[in-house]
Amino acid sequence: MKKTTKILTIAMVAVIVFGILINFNISVKAFVVDQKPVKVAVFLYKFGDEYIDSVRQNLEKIQKNNEGKVEFTFYDGKNDQSIQNDDINSVIKDSIDLLLVNPIDTKVTQDVVNKAKENNIPVIFFNREPISVDAIKSYGKACFIGTDAKEAGIFQGKILIDAWNANKSIIDKNKDNIMQYVILKGENNNIEANDRTKYSVSTINDAGIKTEQIALVVCDWDKELAKNATESLFLRYGNKIEVIIANNDAMAEGAVLALQEDGYNNGDIKKTIPIVGVDATKEAQELIKRGFMTGSVLQDSSEMAEALYTVGMNLVNNKSPIDSTNYKFDETGVAIRIPYKDFNMNS
Repeated sequence: MKKTTKILTIAMVAVIVFGILINFNISVKAFVVDQKPVKVAVFLYKFGDEYIDSVRQNLEKIQKNNEGKVEFTFYDGKNDQSIQNDDINSVIKDSIDLLLVNPIDTKVTQDVVNKAKENNIPVIFFNREPISVDAIKSYGKACFIGTDAKEAGIFQGKILIDAWNANKSIIDKNKDNIMQYVILKGENNNIEANDRTKYSVSTINDAGIKTEQIALVVCDWDKELAKNATESLFLRYGNKIEVIIANNDAMAEGAVLALQEDGYNNGDIKKTIPIVGVDATKEAQELIKRGFMTGSVLQDSSEMAEALYTVGMNLVNNKSPIDSTNYKFDETGVAIRIPYKDFNMNS
């Protein structure tokens, strides 16, 4: 009798365990089926910008390496804020989990934050810094990821200080001990452009080198516009131009192309006008290595993409943006800064 009871008990336990295992297996399968990738809408100010395209490519790599976890969809703002506004309005109605916004007009922050807040969607502004972070501070699921713009200007200044000290007899064409320069500016009323311009020159001055601005031309971060501007400036000022400071590499590359058409910046140091940019794009790195361009400042697109992904996933999961990361907020409490690095022929 005892033996029969023992057998029945074992059988009942086996049935219960088997049932639990079946239910657990069904639950796991259901979880796997129901676990959808995080949908991220990425609004870029325009396709075709070398740095922004590089960020996009690195986000695509992250998606590939995290298959089934995240899905990025990219929108081309075509450098037109009305187009980007329409895209945001359209996407926000869909089932979207996260907004990454690289704005055309850095004054639209409040409108975007309001829309995201109304729909309880986390939003990260990146690269193009808003004029004010007050709007970002008003929403607990918003932040900014970018760089310290003045840091780029400081690096540019240091590159030109080194060039001046090493080759002053060649650079200072009129022998007046003053560095005559041209600025190719990204755009007006843009924090990145303003600070890169300001601190590149002030850094040179702080080193005891006198400077004189020959011209400043706004080229909208564009290579072709910068090429055309440099052609006109060189036609007008010629050898009075001793240095060209560009707010990004696309414009620096345009300046190189323009000067090369006039027989300059082809590798002969005696016929090279120092040109510096920002981003250290692949094309700029090649120009620097060949001696056609003096230097650049590395804005690491892979680090930017990784920060957008990591911080974004934290926000989607209702965590602090910097939870379990090495990132820190600056004094604003809502901005994360990716450090720059200089890039020259010795890099």
